[in-house]
Amino acid sequence: MFESLLIANRGEIARRIMRSAAEMGVRTIAIYSEADANLPFVKEADEAVLIGGAPPAESYLDIAKVLEAASRTGAQAIHPGYGFLAENADFAAAVIDAGVVWVGPTPDSMRAMGDKISARNLMADAGVPVAPGTHDPVVDVEAAVAAANQIGYPLMVKASAGGGGIGMGVARNDSDLRS
Repeated sequence: MFESLLIANRGEIARRIMRSAAEMGVRTIAIYSEADANLPFVKEADEAVLIGGAPPAESYLDIAKVLEAASRTGAQAIHPGYGFLAENADFAAAVIDAGVVWVGPTPDSMRAMGDKISARNLMADAGVPVAPGTHDPVVDVEAAVAAANQIGYPLMVKASAGGGGIGMGVARNDSDLRS
């Protein structure tokens, strides 16, 4: 078991991870942006490290800065929370390559599950029940309507990769799907 954990996230997400870590006797390290300096998660951590400016690209999404904070504090593990870098396979690999414990799925697992169509097909091939859907990307509206008429309505429409749920929609009929 590791003794120190850097939480590569902010706010309530970081606080929840900190509470669990504290119950396990693990020292917590928060990273924070200039905009978050006075938030509770910063004060509640055993140690806190300023890693950059307010825009997430200058702080929470900057892999080099997160890894530098882990090195500077002697963090033995990194927990990404969710959002930000949590599903970034390159970040997970960089953490592991730095000799730090990655608390999360392996980079290979993230890569396999990052594309929703590939993930769905992988699970179906493994015998995991999956909802009806397409096995290949739908390339245009007419192909989507044809697939929907085979699958049946209502259905969820989603981009096959990334987005964190942004852009998902329910189609209850051909007209909904076309729009």
